Order: sequence, then C-alpha cells, then structure tokens
Amino acid sequence: MVAKDEQHALTESPGRQLTPEAYERLTDVPPELEWFANLTNDNTQRAYQAALDDFMTFAGIARPEQFRTVTRAHVIAWRDDLVARELGGATVRHRLAALSALYEYLCDRNAVTHNPVKGVKRPAVDSYEGKTPALGDRQARALLDTPDTASVKAIRDRALLATLLYHALRRDELCKLKVKDYRHERRGVPHLKVSGKGGKTRYVPLHPAVGGMIGEYLGMAGHAADDGGALFRPLHNARDPLLAKALTPDAVYKIVRGYAAQLGLSIGAHSLRATAATNALDHQADIAKVQEWLGHANIATTRLYDHRKSRPEDSPTFKVTY
Repeated sequence: MVAKDEQHALTESPGRQLTPEAYERLTDVPPELEWFANLTNDNTQRAYQAALDDFMTFAGIARPEQFRTVTRAHVIAWRDDLVARELGGATVRHRLAALSALYEYLCDRNAVTHNPVKGVKRPAVDSYEGKTPALGDRQARALLDTPDTASVKAIRDRALLATLLYHALRRDELCKLKVKDYRHERRGVPHLKVSGKGGKTRYVPLHPAVGGMIGEYLGMAGHAADDGGALFRPLHNARDPLLAKALTPDAVYKIVRGYAAQLGLSIGAHSLRATAATNALDHQADIAKVQEWLGHANIATTRLYDHRKSRPEDSPTFKVTY
C-alpha cells in the first residue's frame, strides 16, 4: 500500500495528466465501450456502429452491460429479422461479424463465457464477384480527359483522378497523402508512400504519367515545397485558391461523382479502385502482387475483382467447332 504522504505526492505530481476523478471514471468504463473506442479506423467505426445500433434496437439493449445477457437465440432471431427485411447476404454477414467481434473482445476480457454469435449460420453470399462497377478502358480514358481547363481545380482534379485510376487507392489513403509521399524512391524508381488500413504502410510504384500530372498541379498550386503538408487540398476562392488542410474523403467522392456524371456514369471513387484492380488482372498481373498493391489482408478480397473466368470471350462456347 502507498502511504498517505506518498499518495498525496503522486496526486499532486506535476507530470500527472489525469486527475484522480478522471482516473476513477476510466476504471469504470465497460469493456463494451473499450472495444469500440479501440477501433481506430473511422470507416470501421461507422460500419460497426450501424450494425450494433441495429442489434440494440432489435433486442431492446439500452446499457452496455446488457450485451452480457444475450444468447444465441437472440442472435438467430436478429439474423432472421435481417433476412426478412431483405438485406443482402453480404450485409447480414457483415452485421453478424461486427457483433461477433465485440463478443470475441468480451471473451478475452472474461466479461462473458462464450461468443453467442459463434455457430450461428450465416446466409450465403449472392456471388463471389465484387458489386462495385468497374470502368472499361475507353471510359477510364474519357474520365481522365474530362477536367479540360487550365485552372488549378482542373489540374488538381485530373491528377487526383489519375492517382486513383493508376494506383487503386482508397479515398482515405488518397486524402492522407503528403507532398513528400510522392517523392519516395526505391531502387531508382519513384514510389508513393501509402498509409493504408490498420496503420499499415505500403510503397506503390508511381506511374510516370501521374508523376507528371502531380508535378504540374503542385507547381501551379504553389505548395510543392511544403513536404509535410497535404498533397491534395481543397479550393477556397480566387484570392486564396488552396487551403492548407487535406481534401476529405467525402469531397473526393463528390469530385469523382461530378466528373463521372458528365459522361453519363453514376459511380463513386471506389469504382476507380475497382477499375484499376480489374484492369491489372485482365492484363495478366499476378493476383498475389495485386493483393499487395491493393493492401488487402486476404487474397479472397482481391479475387472479387478477378473477372477473367467470367469473360464471355473466354467461354468454352467459342471453342466449340463443327
């Protein structure tokens, strides 16, 4: 035990960041909230929040500790309700996976004795092909040509579209790029330094055409020397054309949607990632290399972009000769 005078010294220590009251409050945080707070990816947080909110509404859960009274029967009833609402198989599987992730954490913390989601039958996925539409080669080239003025905005947007189409980046990854991240060199070849999911960093060879577009954009925008600053920045006004902060993922989505709409297409930024992956695989890129390029933890995710087995021109139909 700590003596009273020693305890007082600890409390009053100038290096202490938490007050005694704050320290006590944190000791009472339920493990359910600990688990959620430990999700560092914003997209994962949003997706898991939606899944858990749905389950809590269905089961009438109002307090975190009520999760500990859930049984497998509750989970099965929720799954059946999701199916009855005609949600897709992949959506139902994702929601069950989110709930299962919570219970795995609670098991590790000895807050519950077992995971009630374990053993619950998941609905079949409609297919093992990705649902995100990919552009054809001609459409991709047309999209790159759509920003056709010499304004800062057009030059920025063309470089942005090219970065997505040639390197298959996620929106978040594009927004995290710093000016210095496109100047990396490995074995004499320029690379992009990409901060991916889960804090993982990967280096992607920079396509020469994209390097030229980014260089033109930086020269025109005037922040080429700001190595630690954001690469792609929002516009402000004619007097102060660029802000110092980075574009948001939502802004990137709207930029892609806007140019795609000019071509009569209804796609988002993820379609450009799907386009790059599909194009690389169609042109005989090794699928393991594409997995690494995309930053996928599991090669099964990469296979969603592999349409080579379903191309009509490769069908045995056209091999039949009479």
